[in-house]
Amino acid sequence: MGALDGRVAIITGAGRGIGREHALLFAAEGAKVVVNDLGGANDGSGSDASPAQQVVAEIAAMGGEAIANGDNVADWEGGQRLINAAIDAFGDLDILVNNAGILRDRVIVNMTESEWDAVIEVHLKGHFVPMRWAAAYWREQTKAGIEKPRNIVHTSSTSGLFSNPGQANYGAAKSGIATMSQIAAKELGRYGVKSNTIAPGARTRLTLATPGLGDVIAPPTDGAVFDQWDPANISPLVVYLASADCAFTGETFFVQGGTVTRVESWAMSQSVEQHDRWTVTDLAAAMATLGPPEGSYRH
Repeated sequence: MGALDGRVAIITGAGRGIGREHALLFAAEGAKVVVNDLGGANDGSGSDASPAQQVVAEIAAMGGEAIANGDNVADWEGGQRLINAAIDAFGDLDILVNNAGILRDRVIVNMTESEWDAVIEVHLKGHFVPMRWAAAYWREQTKAGIEKPRNIVHTSSTSGLFSNPGQANYGAAKSGIATMSQIAAKELGRYGVKSNTIAPGARTRLTLATPGLGDVIAPPTDGAVFDQWDPANISPLVVYLASADCAFTGETFFVQGGTVTRVESWAMSQSVEQHDRWTVTDLAAAMATLGPPEGSYRH
């Protein structure tokens, strides 16, 4: 038996890279899969239905069930059509994996409004919209007395969680996704939904396009060497987080190669305190005793 036997899953951005690996493993683990992909370039331009269709063909060849979907996940009506596509094809929806994304890297002083808007739209809004429509469906199911485990897996990035110069748009969206997932876990638990986030380290079109990373994540020349950047390494964690037996909600996990690490959220740290309003002079002197915590950003 597979970990996802009989469950229905939507995976966005599943035509290539990490999303494709998710779709193939989900099908191998028994899920019925909606392979969503607009088929655009790294920057989100253009569209091509063939990547999603090719993944569906691969799943069919291995005896699985899948359909292709080309809706734009950042479009309000498109997001609703995506959710409905799963329900119409397979009778239900159990899992949503938000994976789709684009890059338009630029340092802040050179970034254009369109470069900011496009990345925020595809990543942050493109995670929210399908989740919103899935949540509405799950709420109605619960009201109808149909209660069962549901799972959402979002895709963040270390670029957002730990900040990466040149990616203010991408990093802001990715950090926002992790927080949005925590909120979803708190809001949607009443409908049987668990919401978690991954921050993957893998070789994809987007990471290869990030300045300075291309050489680092090149595939090994020796086939016997474990390839820690293989995108297929990411998918087992996503299958687990999408399973009915998943023990976590509201969490974020970094995953690369054979390593899975729980990421701690924002937390209160050192403080200064007095039982009166601070003067600026006194506060400046008090804060000098704090110093930057070990490992924090230093200019």
